[in-house]
Amino acid sequence: MATSNEPVFQIQRVYMKEASLEQPNSPAILLEQEQPTVDIQLGVEAQQAGDGMYEVAVSATITTKIKDKTVFLVEVKQAGIFEIRNVPEDQMQAVMGIACPQIVYPYLRGNVADIVTRAGFPPVHLAEINFQAMYEQQQQGQQAEQPSIITTA
Repeated sequence: MATSNEPVFQIQRVYMKEASLEQPNSPAILLEQEQPTVDIQLGVEAQQAGDGMYEVAVSATITTKIKDKTVFLVEVKQAGIFEIRNVPEDQMQAVMGIACPQIVYPYLRGNVADIVTRAGFPPVHLAEINFQAMYEQQQQGQQAEQPSIITTA
């Protein structure tokens, strides 16, 4: 039997929170023969949803352009609700910044490819992401922004 102090990490639900597709220059842009440029932006956010319950969302914004005209813009936010209890406070940020996004991200990738394909374009396949490296880079960036305290004896 599990004691009440053992760490708990369980997925309660994974769901698509938001999705949008825009083709502002259709149909004329669809007749262009040039290869479009693709810009992909990713983000991770986490918030407490209840006692021991947390929502972690991974978002992707994909902008495809030919010259200065947008071919399509896709924004998808995939989220998960996780039960996280009895995890040391110093490890909570890492759990929500690494473990949770790793679970949610494959759903985001599939939904992005599906939306783009259903819009009539070749699918956009998002690359695998190393969320641990992304998290560590974020942590280093935050430390660099904080003023350092120098003490002298």
